[in-house]
Formats: sequence, structure tokens, C-alpha cells
Amino acid sequence: MKNKYKYAGLALTGLLAPALLFAQGTAVAAPAPAPYIDFGNTAWMIVATALVMLMTIPGLALFYGGLVRQKNVLNILMQCFILTAVITLEWVFFGYSLSFGSTTGVLAPYIGGFHWAFLNNIGINDVSPYYISQATARIPHLSFVLFQCMFAVITPALIIGAYAERIKFRGFLIFSVLWAIFVYNPVAHWVWSADGWLFKLGALDFAGGTVVHINAGIAALVMTLMIGSRRNYNNHPTAPHNIPLVVIGAALLWFGWFGFNAGSGLAADGLAISAFLATHVATATAAFTWALLDWTISKKPTVIGICTGAVAGLVAITPAAGFVGILGAVVIGIVVSLVCYFMVSVVKHKFGYDDSLDAFGVHGIGGIIGALATGLLATPAIQSSYSGLFYGNPKQFLIQIIATVTTIVFSGVMTYIIFKIVDKFWGIRANLKEEIAGLDISQQNEMAYAESD
Repeated sequence: MKNKYKYAGLALTGLLAPALLFAQGTAVAAPAPAPYIDFGNTAWMIVATALVMLMTIPGLALFYGGLVRQKNVLNILMQCFILTAVITLEWVFFGYSLSFGSTTGVLAPYIGGFHWAFLNNIGINDVSPYYISQATARIPHLSFVLFQCMFAVITPALIIGAYAERIKFRGFLIFSVLWAIFVYNPVAHWVWSADGWLFKLGALDFAGGTVVHINAGIAALVMTLMIGSRRNYNNHPTAPHNIPLVVIGAALLWFGWFGFNAGSGLAADGLAISAFLATHVATATAAFTWALLDWTISKKPTVIGICTGAVAGLVAITPAAGFVGILGAVVIGIVVSLVCYFMVSVVKHKFGYDDSLDAFGVHGIGGIIGALATGLLATPAIQSSYSGLFYGNPKQFLIQIIATVTTIVFSGVMTYIIFKIVDKFWGIRANLKEEIAGLDISQQNEMAYAESD
């Protein structure tokens, strides 16, 4: 009986073997699941996109607008508003394709092609390509286009803080569009496109430390040196005309920045909440640190100071938000406030450059600190594939230095060239009469506050 079952078992095994082998081979050869759109991720990305738009108008507009004199506030609001309009058009016409599209030959690592110009070849149900979004993101391609559009909008808007109160509106607009085309788009391609040479090198920039803040901050420094100081800047320091507007603007920036950073994971998952938390903790730390510095050095904690500290913290955590934990966020918040405070209160006055609203001192310097800190503090506890110098990977810090220096040089040189071209053909600096009257009247023919009867 025992042998009977034994032989029966062997016979059954022999009959089933081909089927088992076929099934096993089929399992191995089975294709990966087809891409699909995840409704939860898509809903989150729609919200994140709206939050990032909120950062430019009204967030940045009110923050910068409150810091200038009364006669120039509308000019600032108009600059932020028109950039939201015109850079959107540039982005969907060809900016997105140049930034994230592919080309061939020697240009591939440096700039995209025109395959997606006017968003051709992108259907409403197409899933964002795997090399653009994370494999788990599963969001519509158009959702990614629109999300990145808001980054393209705010970056040239940040530069406004360097030349505020002394630039012709026509010169400003032409400069901003050319800068978006020839500076922002290439750097975005280098860092965030799968073809980009910095992407392939392994540079980490979770939400825009190099692409947005270093890029805009260095352009801001070049612009303020080229355009010159405001009239009587050294003899008569100007005071913000409306500090409550500054507070509202800073609060909206803090709120919108959650979409900026947490949305950059492109999915509603654990990484998004980790980036959200790191962003909030770093910002709170930086704001508190700046207030303590004010209190210690100037004997009074100022509202302008705590708002500036918060923005510095937001800037510095941006490239690191998806790579650092709470400890890294706290360290970044403390360091960025210490360094940026020194830059805007000591260095700027020592060298006499008129970075009107500290676009370089906060965004440029904060972006550099954040990019380098990512190379030091990135921890595999957040994303197992990434680690910095302090977690056993010194190569990452070297790569971050290369990305930072390259962005500084490229942005500085290109901004200088674009400034020269625009100034020669259209003019950039407002004349003395226009500046004295105020740019609200001379450039927009409006007044922010009506005279009382």
C-alpha cells in the first residue's frame, strides 16, 4: 500500500511538473503592472499645486509689498501678479518641455527639447512618466506639469526683492521672461530631469534649494550690484510701510510652503508627511532663533525679524525636506538663522550693496546652506537610498558642493548677460524723477492708498 501511494505520488508529480514549471516561468516573465492614476495622490497634488500658487500671490506679494515704501507697494503687487500670468504661458508653451523634456546628442544633459511644447503629446489620462515622478506617485502627467509651473512662477518673483523700488516695469518684465527661459529652465533640467547631468551625478534637491533659491538668490545679488542702490540709500534708510502686511505675507508663505515641500514627493504617503513635519520644525526653529538673536543683540524681538527668520528656515529646509529627520531640521533652522542674520545685518551694510528686501541674504544664502546641509544630514532613516556625510556617505556632500557652485556660476553669468542685453535695448533702471515720485504712479499710474478728504 505504501509503495502504491508512493508511485501514485510520483506519477502525479510527473503530470503536474510541466504545469508547475509553466506557471513559475509565467510568474517570472509577467510584466510589471501597468501605470495607473491614483485618485488619492492626484487629489493631494491638486491641493499642493494650489498651495504653491498661494505662495506667489498673495503670499510673496504681500510679504515684499509690506516691506517697501508706501509709494511702491502696488508696483510690487503688480510684478508678482503679472509673473504669475506670463510665466504660466511661457511654461505651457515651451518652458516645461525645455525643463523636463528629452533631446538627443550633446544637448541632452543640459536642456530638453520641444516634444511637449504647447503640451502636445500629453493626454489628459496620461500618467506622469516614471523618470519624472516617483514610481509610486501615479499622478496625471498634466498634474505634474501644473505643479512644476508654480515653481517656475515663484522663482523669478523672488528676485524682485533685490531691485525693488527702482526698476522700470517694461525692463523688469522682459528681464524676467528671458531669465526664466535661459536660466531657470536649464537648471531645472540639470537637477530634476532624468537626462540632466546633475540628476545623473546624484545631486539631491527635494523641492528647489538649487533650482529655485540659489538660482534666484544669486541672480538677485547680480541684479542689485548692476542696477545700483536706491536714491539716498546709505544716507536715509527706508522703513517698511506696513508691517501687518509683512506678517500676513510671511504666514501665507509658511502655509503655502507645505505644498511646496510636502508636495514634492508627488504622493500622499509617509514621505509627504515627513517632509511636511521637517518643513514645519525647521521653520519654527529658524523663526525662534532669529527672535532670540534680535532680543540678544538689539534688546527687542522684532516682528520683521521673526518673519524673516521663518522665511529663512523655509528656504533652507526646501532641498533637505525629503531627506532629513527632526534633528536635521532643527540643526538647519538654527544654522540658517545665524548665518542669514549675519548676512543681512552685518555683511550687507559693510559692503553697501542695496539688496532691498534681502533676496540674496535670505534666499541665496539660505538655499546654499540647505543644499550643503542635505549633503551632510541626509539620513537613510527617511529614504533608505540616500545618506549624507554624517551618515557615512562623504561623496554626497561633494556632489552637493558641485551642484551649488555650478548653479552659482551659471546663474551669475547668465543674469549679468541678460541684464546687459535688456538694459541696452529697453532700459532697466527707473530715472530719478520716476523713483522720487514712486513706481506706483510712474509705472502703474495708481496709488495704493487714497488721500483722505
